[in-house]
Amino acid sequence: MGAHTHTALIDAETLRSMLGALAPMVIVDAGFDLADPPSGERAHGAAHLPGAPHVHLERDLSATPTGRNGRHPLPERAAFAATAGRLGITPATQVVVYDRQQSMFAARLWWMLRWLGHAPVAVLDGGFAAWQAIGGPVESGPVTPHPQPAYPIGNAPSPLAPTLDAAALQAQLGRLALIDARAPERFRGDVEPLDAQAGHIPGACNRFFKDNLATDGRFKPAHVLRAEFTALLQTQSAGAVVHQCGSGVTACHNLLAMAAAGLEGAALYPGSWSEWSADPSRPIARG
Repeated sequence: MGAHTHTALIDAETLRSMLGALAPMVIVDAGFDLADPPSGERAHGAAHLPGAPHVHLERDLSATPTGRNGRHPLPERAAFAATAGRLGITPATQVVVYDRQQSMFAARLWWMLRWLGHAPVAVLDGGFAAWQAIGGPVESGPVTPHPQPAYPIGNAPSPLAPTLDAAALQAQLGRLALIDARAPERFRGDVEPLDAQAGHIPGACNRFFKDNLATDGRFKPAHVLRAEFTALLQTQSAGAVVHQCGSGVTACHNLLAMAAAGLEGAALYPGSWSEWSADPSRPIARG
């Protein structure tokens, strides 16, 4: 990777300075709304960063839910490698992803590209609002990417983005540091608007993904994130951490925050609570 490769966060001014540079770069709009799925495409059509295509959480970043595999199951890596190629992404491409939703969907795309083995991918810190705040140029209307062949992936999983499935997680409960990114009331089981049961996976601790952000919508400074996650993990190393949430989306926000803080090696449980709670034989906790 070059000296100017960005692998976690990138600020709006730095991105603006890179527009028009000779080095290959692809910017992607990952905006989405769980309550209004078409809204991300509408917002993209009205205004987006120059040349940025849109990706849809449910069509591009998820496989088909079966009722047992979570609400946003990961697609096959080969299928997503083809999607990355259609977006114009090659191993040499610096990718920048953003959204309008506090980076919750951009972080999912960031993690998924790392899952393919692609290191030079960063999230626009503060998203579209930060871009607007500096008067960054925008375009409207559809975008046609410059497609490339499917992103080359090997048979081995990427060390940049390890995963754990439900069976492996259940076998290791109590020996891993499990972090749940959902809102506290959902974690406790006070409410459950989306999934089969209320509560959380036994042994999990709660780190609401929005706690990664400062009041301006940007991520907290790296040293602050590092201190907060270190306090949460106590004696556990970053490599012993497994992140989860409702459906494997906002957990990626915590993974991004840890990466921005220099805490690498944590894994994702992609099925998360939506998969775990769909099987009545699995243990649950409340409170």
